Amino acid sequence: MSTTSTKENHLVISAIGGDRPGIVNELAKASAENNCNIIDSRMTVLGGEFAVIMMVSGSWNDIAKLENTIPALAKKLELTTIIKHTQPREPKAAICYTANVVALDNPGIVHEIANFFSKQNINIDDLQTGTYSAPHTGTQMFNLNMSITVPSDTHLATLREEFMVFCDDLNLDAAIEPARNS
Repeated sequence: MSTTSTKENHLVISAIGGDRPGIVNELAKASAENNCNIIDSRMTVLGGEFAVIMMVSGSWNDIAKLENTIPALAKKLELTTIIKHTQPREPKAAICYTANVVALDNPGIVHEIANFFSKQNINIDDLQTGTYSAPHTGTQMFNLNMSITVPSDTHLATLREEFMVFCDDLNLDAAIEPARNS
């Protein structure tokens, strides 16, 4: 008997399509019917589009069966999909932090912040942005919440100070702090 049939394998499924009820149900059903477990996912509605990215695990055979069912399911649900085999992320000596930013909405804010962390060799694990109207004035505001992985050899006080100076220079209200385990 081959050991690959019992070894846990991983598949990332990304899909986007018009928002409507039932998409999550159908994707979860396909995973369950093929004995695959959804171990991580992000799902959201952006404009009129529903977007999902999820990682499933299962035996090689179960992953292959699920992979073969996705094209027909995508057609039925009118989704554009991308499927990719992957491995679990290797743990690294790092500290998880969150960074939060609020500012007047301007093009390029995400790029500036991503560039700051990239230059520090800090990985962005999760990033969410949005806009809203400020109370009373109606001014268009921008908010960003991110989870980052800071290498353990990084001097944290220096990182915090540099990030705050960087944000002050761009007139961004910001906070950076250790992530709270939930």
